[in-house]
Amino acid sequence: MEIPYLVTPRKDTGLFNSKIAIWLFLASEVMLFGGFFSAYVFLRLGADYPWPERTLPVLPGLINTFVLIGSSVTVVFAWASLKLRNWRNFQIYMGITVFCAVVFMVFKGIEYNVKFHHQAVRLKDYTVIEGHLGYEKEGEQYVLDHKGNRVEENLIFIEASKLTFNTVRFHKPWVDELLGQAEHRKAKIVLAEDVSAVTEEGKAPTVIAKAGELFSNDLLGRIQKEHLAARSHNGQERTDALRAEWVKAKADNPGKKGWQIASTVNIDAAALAPKLLTEISTVSFNVEPATKFEFKPRDIKEADGQSRLRDDTVVDGKLLASPMVFHHVDAIDFQHLAMKAEAKGLDPMQAIENSWLIQNSPFAKAAWTWHKGEVAKLEKKLLDGYGLGDDKKPRRVPTHKEMYRIGWKDLGAKAESEGGVKLSWMDKTKEEFLGPNYDARGEATFPGFSVPREQVGFAAKFTPAWNTYYALYFTMTGLHGLHVIGGALVLAYYLFFGRKMYLENPEWLANRVEIGGLFWHFVDLVWIFVFPIFYLM
Repeated sequence: MEIPYLVTPRKDTGLFNSKIAIWLFLASEVMLFGGFFSAYVFLRLGADYPWPERTLPVLPGLINTFVLIGSSVTVVFAWASLKLRNWRNFQIYMGITVFCAVVFMVFKGIEYNVKFHHQAVRLKDYTVIEGHLGYEKEGEQYVLDHKGNRVEENLIFIEASKLTFNTVRFHKPWVDELLGQAEHRKAKIVLAEDVSAVTEEGKAPTVIAKAGELFSNDLLGRIQKEHLAARSHNGQERTDALRAEWVKAKADNPGKKGWQIASTVNIDAAALAPKLLTEISTVSFNVEPATKFEFKPRDIKEADGQSRLRDDTVVDGKLLASPMVFHHVDAIDFQHLAMKAEAKGLDPMQAIENSWLIQNSPFAKAAWTWHKGEVAKLEKKLLDGYGLGDDKKPRRVPTHKEMYRIGWKDLGAKAESEGGVKLSWMDKTKEEFLGPNYDARGEATFPGFSVPREQVGFAAKFTPAWNTYYALYFTMTGLHGLHVIGGALVLAYYLFFGRKMYLENPEWLANRVEIGGLFWHFVDLVWIFVFPIFYLM
């Protein structure tokens, strides 16, 4: 049986089935992306921190815009070629369309990669430092961990003497990691004391694990098994006892409601105790000798004496110096600090002068002094160009970002003005895609810098964890990228496997390509909105 209106349009709507379906689908897509754009507007207007402006590299985004627009043209040409029954032209134009999709995703991948490797830290006074982290060294040699990887200088170091694990929540990969680090440093982790428990009702306690046993996932698993069995048994016993008490209370108080007698229903803890098994909620291990362990900042809440991992493992020991060391600093941002100062009625410029970074970094102080001079030049230029308003104030003044942020291009301009390396236009174009070229510009332009751990308020890569802007950026561009990949796969299917369909019924293939083209136009339209709000505004 042939399905009607696959090729010929309906008389009432003038559309064939798949075109009606794609318009309904695109209507749902409009609501999806419309919700994202609306959320972006409201979150930007209500942000309690300086919203990033013109943060993303414009050149790759601009190229991608033209790439998508070009692909929207070629997909129409591909459809027209099918209508004219020119298979060869269809192959050429559809091939260009798919190639453009690949180019778009390559540029997007490069952009994402730069973000995933770029570090930012917000100090406790709200100064933001951006750059790339270094690796720990001993002399000229990099320090390697137990896996042979270089140790990144953004770790928490603790000289641990004791580890106490939650027997339910312990994270097995972290157990393996601790074992690997201890073995690497020739230390042992052993059970601190015998673990004894009543494992059968009415029986004497038995030893589940003996003091001195080596730490392992299997040992923790054995203790966990006994703990969970005891907890299940005890829970059932308490439930049965409570049920019996309710039955007795109802018999003693006929006609009363449950809420009226609830306060009189209590379990006899003394009578129940002999029936209960021993629950082992935590177990402790000694580290012999006390050994340096390294933890990722997001995994631990550090404190001198006792720190806690996210799985409730307690680490007893001395908190060692754990500075965040930037191999290169390529931006200094005082916007948030200035906003906080203004909210308190303080002079933002004075707050910046008194900030920890300016007081402790000669480079930052010199960069800030140079930047103030550049801002003064910009103010004069705007005043000369636009003059004063009726209120005798300048019509145009530098933006908040221009006043309080020193970006990597600013640091490069500072270095060039002071006789530093001047890069060719080709190298500067590469920087638009890959970020600052540290090797070419030298250490003087983007120096290293160490931030004491006690000054760190929050640190993250330029990922959704850093702020709301990047959460929206990755969500919207990531979802759009998935649409590009999905649309490109469908169009590529028509290109590489559509020959048989073309020979059997060329109009059917033309209709399918038209549907794919409509989706592709929508993908292009979404990008036309994404590009200005993220890259230009």
